[in-house]
Amino acid sequence: MTLLKADHITKSYAGVHALRDASFELRAGEVHALVGENGAGKSTLIKALTGAVIPDSGEILLDGTRITENSPGISKSLGIAAIYQQPALFPELTVAENIAIGQERDGSVFGMVNWARRKQRAKELLDRIGARISPEQIAAELSMPQQQLVEIARALGANARVLVLDEPTASLSEDDTRNLFRVIRELRASGVGMIYISHRLEELPAIADRVTVLRDGQTIDTHEMADVSSKQLIQLMVGRELSGVFPKREVPRGEVVFELRGFGSREAGIRGIDLTIRAGEIVGIAGLVGAGRTELAKTIFGLVPPDTGVMLLRGKQITIGHPSEAIDLHISYLPEDRRRHGVVLDLPISSNITLASLKHLSGFKGMNFRKEKEIAAEYTRRLGVKTPAIYNAVSTLSGGNQQKVALSRWLVTQPAVLILDEPTQGVDVGSKAEIHELMMELAEQGVAILMISSELPELLGMCDRIAVMNGGTIAKVFDRTDATQDLILSAALGH
Repeated sequence: MTLLKADHITKSYAGVHALRDASFELRAGEVHALVGENGAGKSTLIKALTGAVIPDSGEILLDGTRITENSPGISKSLGIAAIYQQPALFPELTVAENIAIGQERDGSVFGMVNWARRKQRAKELLDRIGARISPEQIAAELSMPQQQLVEIARALGANARVLVLDEPTASLSEDDTRNLFRVIRELRASGVGMIYISHRLEELPAIADRVTVLRDGQTIDTHEMADVSSKQLIQLMVGRELSGVFPKREVPRGEVVFELRGFGSREAGIRGIDLTIRAGEIVGIAGLVGAGRTELAKTIFGLVPPDTGVMLLRGKQITIGHPSEAIDLHISYLPEDRRRHGVVLDLPISSNITLASLKHLSGFKGMNFRKEKEIAAEYTRRLGVKTPAIYNAVSTLSGGNQQKVALSRWLVTQPAVLILDEPTQGVDVGSKAEIHELMMELAEQGVAILMISSELPELLGMCDRIAVMNGGTIAKVFDRTDATQDLILSAALGH
């Protein structure tokens, strides 16, 4: 039975079509995957379903009845709820208080909050999805998977019949992912319809019943999940055969560009790091959460002070006490969390791209805006950033295009050493292939690249050597010809 239907939805922004006659159908008790490249229209379609945007044309039907007026409040009252990649909990409130938001009058007496009833209601909802979380725990103390479970409990408390899950496993471990899938299956069995958005195509067969592909704002096709392969989905998403998601080419390795000897920082929790990177080499950093990968990158870049060992650039010892000193030495760092640290969402694309190069764009006469425009236009074109104008705010871009802007900023500085922390996390397969191709082009130009990734296939597919971290230090270094997923995981676990 069709539960929710988007019928021929069109939505434009400043003359650019985000959706063009797109359609989507969700059945009761179904997990329906929605896939597409960044900018394909997935977010706009979800916003239309949840009332955050009003379509220019088309209609949305719930149980066969057209929704004539819509807004986030109306869609919530109709049982449509969305849980995004970054959970939207109030950090200083308790779990019970967060679950009760929007349901304040439920269980109240004479307008007063019935605290006992509120806690009991939260416990019932958490128990329903098997979440071992205290209703009295402060939300700021919760892990990412716990926050997601609280959001699911809150949606169920509002009698959600349609649940949108946007990249729900992007920040989860394998164990947390398995637990989330268990919750999803239980909700499916109870008749809840779920729209599942994910760039991790390999996980879809384990959880989705059907899959719909969007491309350039249009619905391309809908398939039973069992009848379509990841390779076929990729071709539908990008509209072409990809030459390879991992376009690794052999590059002659030059001189040692960057070296660490006995490098460490008590504040960062890293110690005894010995590492070299040659010109044209891509060195990967693997390890479990908490192994010290990101902490190592931050210490190299001057965000955290080192207290042991030495750092050398082309054989000369260097000291970096601040990121500005790293930039002057042509050492660049693309951080893991692009929305918090990679881009400034409210600034224009042009300003974001030139943010690390202001010293070269300003003088006694002020900012050279003509030069800024030229640079922004060049790198927007070079990296294929999809935008109608370089003066649009970065917040208007899709996740993959935001990542391209963040990467452009560091390419403008002409880096000798480029540190990439999860460069393809949360981006679609087409953007991932483009970023990997760009990495290869930089390596061919002699850039020394250090890439941190939680995806073992990415490390194996792109790196010349892989250093595995455990307990704040490098436990093992593998050459690409010797590395396997099992060996890397074993070293990461300390075996």
